[in-house]
Amino acid sequence: MNTLVVLLIAACTIGVSTLVWGTAALCRLAAAGRDERGLLSPSMYYRPEEVAVLIAAHDEQLVIADAVRAARALVPARNVFVVSDGSRDDTVGRAREAGATAWDLVPNRGKAGAIRAGLAHFRIAERFPLLLLLDADSRPRPDYLRTGLPLFTDDEVVAVAGRATTATDAMTGGMGRFLTSYRERTYVFTQYVHKFGQAARAADAVAIVPGFASMYRTDVLDRIDIDAPGLSIEDFNMTFEVHAKRLGRIAFRPDCAIAETQDPAIFRDYSAQMRRWSLGFWQTVRRHGPRRGLFWSSVGVFALETVVSSLVLAAILPVLLVGAVAALASIVLAGEAAATAAAVAGSLPAIPLAIGFLAADTAMTMFVCAVSRTRPRVWMLLYPLMRVWDALLCLRALLAALGRPSDGRWRSPDRRAALSPASHSTAGGR
Repeated sequence: MNTLVVLLIAACTIGVSTLVWGTAALCRLAAAGRDERGLLSPSMYYRPEEVAVLIAAHDEQLVIADAVRAARALVPARNVFVVSDGSRDDTVGRAREAGATAWDLVPNRGKAGAIRAGLAHFRIAERFPLLLLLDADSRPRPDYLRTGLPLFTDDEVVAVAGRATTATDAMTGGMGRFLTSYRERTYVFTQYVHKFGQAARAADAVAIVPGFASMYRTDVLDRIDIDAPGLSIEDFNMTFEVHAKRLGRIAFRPDCAIAETQDPAIFRDYSAQMRRWSLGFWQTVRRHGPRRGLFWSSVGVFALETVVSSLVLAAILPVLLVGAVAALASIVLAGEAAATAAAVAGSLPAIPLAIGFLAADTAMTMFVCAVSRTRPRVWMLLYPLMRVWDALLCLRALLAALGRPSDGRWRSPDRRAALSPASHSTAGGR
């Protein structure tokens, strides 16, 4: 019975999707040497000069120059464009000083609206075959295009999902280091296990081409409803549009198209970002609805598992508390009260529940430490509590997605300047 409880809780908090796509990722990894040996050779079709970089920014004066400089290290300065979406600070001035062509869009339209407006204003689809969408707080690594462009060698590929990793050269306190390390764990686990498997040729089930630093072929952009009304974020919807309209494949490899992003170092900003991301997912699922096909089945299973795991995680701490108190009461009380407490403790076995809850989380942490070659840290013991918080935010976002639509406008988190200018030249290492 206790073993069954452990397995059930672990399964509910990990899900079938992890097993399926993790297996697919292992198959891709095993076949990499045989089938994709020449993948990292220079692309036969595209060169860096043919890539436009578009950055939609709102009040990003602290970080916009870093993003522009990182983009200019990849493409000519004339290829870098910034849309300042109603910024009230010096975003435009600093973008221009860093060498970008910048446009002040007033009034602001939200990120998706700014991207759509920037594409038209700078005539990007007419001038460039590829577009790199870049967030103002992101810096593509120096080998971003060298590794990312060859993925377009496959004519069926219309988008390359960038791999996110947390920037480590901005000042943070203890809470900031904890939040960013937890976010990095999420990045590594989901990208190596889920997304790498989903991007297998036979599956083509990537659920998100993240807007922080990803590439699209510009000849499909006019068929993507970038700024669909009622959505809080654009990248889930753009990805679903690619699948819904059968525009082509989405490519992803964890060793290609890597970019560093400045994740929130304040708990309030972290929570706001997680709510926004979760809301964007649920809004997009609601907008597109159920359809036939492997991708849509994968999304449906994942959405169901997300609800189940969120409910389990949201309930786990109160259940553990009740079970532990009941177990203690069965020892210290006597008579009928002790019998009742023992019955409750038997129904809610605290130790097996805790083991099931912690086992899955510990396995995730150990996997990420092995992949990223990092040592386990004491603060990682608090990661399960963050998963509980994420679950609560996810459920709240699900309820919000059933209500009033979003207008897509944004408030940027508190940004942090890089520790030193020298960090710009060393962004490729970790």
